[in-house]
Amino acid sequence: AMGAGASGGKNFSADQKKYLDSLVKDLQAHRGKAVVIAGEYQSPALHTLTVQINQAIGAIGQTVTYGDPVETDPQMQTAALKELVGEMNTGKVTMLMVLGANPVYSAPADFQMVGAFKNFLDAGGLGVHLGEYKDETSRYCQWHINQSHYLESWADARACDGTASIVQPLIEPLYNGKSPIDVIATLGDTPDTRAYDFVRQYWAASGQLKGANFEAQWRSALNSGFIPNTASSAKYMPAGKAAVTLAPVSDEMELIFRPDPSIYDGRFSNNAWLQEIAKPISKMSWDNAILVDVRTADSRKWKEGDVIEITTKAGKIELPVLKMPGHPPNSMTVYLGFGRSHSGRVGTGVGRDAYLLRTSDSPWIITPSSLKQVNQNYAICVSRSHTYKDAPKHPGVMEQYESQEAIDRGLVRTVVLEDLIRDHGKSIREGFEEPLRSETLYPNYDYSKENQWGMTIDATSCVGCNACVIACQSENNIATVGRFQQQIGREMLWLRIDTYYTGDVSNPRVSFLPIPCMNCENAPCEQVCPVGATVHSPEGLNVMVYNRCVGTRYCSNNCPYKVRRFNFLLYSDYDTPSLKLKNNPDVTVRSRGVMEKCTYCLQRISAARIKAEKEERPINDGDVVTACQQACPTEAISFGNINDPESKVSHQKRDMRNYSMLASVNTRPRTSYLAGVLNPNPELGNGPMPQVEEVDLSK
Repeated sequence: AMGAGASGGKNFSADQKKYLDSLVKDLQAHRGKAVVIAGEYQSPALHTLTVQINQAIGAIGQTVTYGDPVETDPQMQTAALKELVGEMNTGKVTMLMVLGANPVYSAPADFQMVGAFKNFLDAGGLGVHLGEYKDETSRYCQWHINQSHYLESWADARACDGTASIVQPLIEPLYNGKSPIDVIATLGDTPDTRAYDFVRQYWAASGQLKGANFEAQWRSALNSGFIPNTASSAKYMPAGKAAVTLAPVSDEMELIFRPDPSIYDGRFSNNAWLQEIAKPISKMSWDNAILVDVRTADSRKWKEGDVIEITTKAGKIELPVLKMPGHPPNSMTVYLGFGRSHSGRVGTGVGRDAYLLRTSDSPWIITPSSLKQVNQNYAICVSRSHTYKDAPKHPGVMEQYESQEAIDRGLVRTVVLEDLIRDHGKSIREGFEEPLRSETLYPNYDYSKENQWGMTIDATSCVGCNACVIACQSENNIATVGRFQQQIGREMLWLRIDTYYTGDVSNPRVSFLPIPCMNCENAPCEQVCPVGATVHSPEGLNVMVYNRCVGTRYCSNNCPYKVRRFNFLLYSDYDTPSLKLKNNPDVTVRSRGVMEKCTYCLQRISAARIKAEKEERPINDGDVVTACQQACPTEAISFGNINDPESKVSHQKRDMRNYSMLASVNTRPRTSYLAGVLNPNPELGNGPMPQVEEVDLSK
């Protein structure tokens, strides 16, 4: 496939041939430095073909290594579960222990787990369920054991490369929960042995911690978090050149199942933080839907919010339509994990159960037997606009209205690497010049003294994963408001991630931009507050005095970035004992009628200041790490003292890509952005957007 004439297939269009030829040339030019990856849910045949391609481009042993698998083959698990179901139906099982799983909810529909459990109970079987919550499976078990959280118990685990890690508890179990190790221990000769002793004894006998002093090595492993030299050795696995047969491409609509980006397979459905967070790309909360390509939906005359009845050989459910730019054509995606009937106060009854459509032989992709529209105007909880229009610069190309407006106003900026090198970032700032510091009605404050805090966000690195949003919510005691309140625009999150689409609506370029409070030096919110509840600190922070706020909301109206949040109702719970433990004691828990916003994690700045004063030294770069910065997996967020010329944030403020959002308003934001850098294949062109047929998405 990697040789000459790779795109010589008869069924390829001219554009596809051009793309494949450019791709092959690019991969061959970077032998040993490139990698081709197949999705984890793809067929074994496609994975085999991917290994062959990686072998052809010299990736194996360089960018790709192989080792022993850490987890059991899912296909083997499915076969074992099917065998268990057969034995439950025939009365061969007298006692069944389910440890931390929920097969009644998540097993393939053709296994008919509910019937199997009923037959098992009718035959006099004893069911024991271990779980953090009472769920669908615990309903069919006589005993439910309260499971401890993994941060409340001792255990061990392995990373993808085989490295072993010791799971250590942070606190004692709040409700006397038991771990799987504790439950299994009750079946052995020493039922009173603690999980810690089991884990320690195992590694003492394993020989991995070698040497005369095991105790010292054990303590070292606990301190470092992993057992040294436990990674599996890399293996070279030649793929061979045998022909691989892929399933033919079908013209029928396909239905794709995927774990939800937030609640995964449903195990986290009772977590309000994860239910309320807007999913990457779709921006949907408190629901699941049929994600479908814009043009595919238009060809079927589906409007956003139309309810479609999906029927497969396993069952049928009804779901609303959500149009998604960039979704593969002629296919639909449905997230799993919703439609729980027993998931606690938060998760019960949210969304529809897509597991009812899955079968054991088609767990991830299936062809629906029928699609029928049954209703209209379902109100999906989505925190984005759905209006598209023709892009004025590229006629015929459909773009999201807000995206084009954001680009026109310079909110989101991108630059081609070649242009960046040539003009040193001039094109990024051209047309968006910042006013002079003297151009203001207010006296300029001297910020050259003391610590001056600032933040930069790299748009090239941000992948829109929402880790920063959840970290901010956890750190700052931000309340969840529920589906209805969020649907009418009353979300409380201090940090949001805006998603922008540009280009062809079926194959757009997507940009993510985290939007916290900008902590403006000329803060428009401060000038309109009648009680001085929002003020400026000598260190450049726009801070809130909550007990002054009377809730006029003038500050929110005057904020050009729309990053302030108002407590319309008493969202915070002051009474439930267990919920008191989730609050950060260093941050105020706000009440009804109060305005709130990002504070650059002021409590962490204060903690670093106190520590530095005790040690009689200045605050060093890196002493203050905000919650969003700490959680970011790509290190897209930097924070520090901008008066320190050697700090990381100062270096990034001087970067040629650095720009301020809405700089023309002269707010002088302390949060700035690094423009996204594009590095397209020159053979595929960097010119105007391709001409495509017009699609009216307003319908």
